Amino acid sequence: MSTERTMRVIGQDALGGPEVLEVKTVQRPEPRPNEVLVRVRAAGVNPTDWKHRASGGFLGKPPFTLGWDVSGTVEKVGIGVAAFAPGDDVFGMLPYPHGHGSHAEYVVAPVRALWHKPASIDHVQAAALPLVSLTALQALDEVAGLQPGQRVLIHAAAGGVGHVAVQIAKERGAYVIGTASAAKHDFLRELGADEVIDYRESDFTEAVKDIDVVLDTIGGSTSTGSLRVLRPGGVVVSILPVGSRKFFDEAEALGVRAVRMLVDTDRAGLRRIAELVEAGSLRATIAGTFPLADAAEAHRLGDTGRTTGKLVLTVD
Repeated sequence: MSTERTMRVIGQDALGGPEVLEVKTVQRPEPRPNEVLVRVRAAGVNPTDWKHRASGGFLGKPPFTLGWDVSGTVEKVGIGVAAFAPGDDVFGMLPYPHGHGSHAEYVVAPVRALWHKPASIDHVQAAALPLVSLTALQALDEVAGLQPGQRVLIHAAAGGVGHVAVQIAKERGAYVIGTASAAKHDFLRELGADEVIDYRESDFTEAVKDIDVVLDTIGGSTSTGSLRVLRPGGVVVSILPVGSRKFFDEAEALGVRAVRMLVDTDRAGLRRIAELVEAGSLRATIAGTFPLADAAEAHRLGDTGRTTGKLVLTVD
């Protein structure tokens, strides 16, 4: 293969720990009609990446290249693309779950999976935002219908989705309560959280009540326990798409709502994220950056479950 037509990717041929990730050289893709070839400058790493690495998840058996978040520069556009031109800086989320592949030097994306990168932030910041921000926007706005003045409980509020959700909920005028370890409480208050709960020292089901919306990023007993802190008619939105039927049965018995969801590609949502960034209402906290070739190290850090904010791969 000509080096001009190849690219490096982070691939895997087996499921397992971070050690299964390796740098591979593959054919550079070409954009089809209504697609854009993006030269990747940075790519976010999310819990869904290390979960798919280990279990296959929605993707099944390898080989595959992970990554849904991307920020970069348009290299080439397919037939019919009017929104972007070569040289434009863009950011976005590849269609979840089967549009993966941003942990690479180049990636092809549907034109509607991208938006213009906010000029006020760099590619690292931009790559950290799409998946977590779209998840929070869709959960809080579209599913929960969050209104000003409502009380919102956000679990794992210092994590990737959580710390973005805190900011979006505050921008919407909500009263925000977050769960996190004590060491992260000051960080959450800086983001605007009105109350913080140390999940290691307190049972959140006893610490809060009269909640309108719960954003559940943990699942299991957290999902079902969250139902008991809701006001009548309140809703728990879980971003864990698979779990026990008990979650829905208990919600029905209590007269509240229980919803499971997956994030979806959303160009209008990306535009809204860009507007929030430019208005100074939204920023990503970067837990660490790693060169593309060191993706395994990013996964090792992610596997600890102790990061604050987002991990990002950078591409020269």
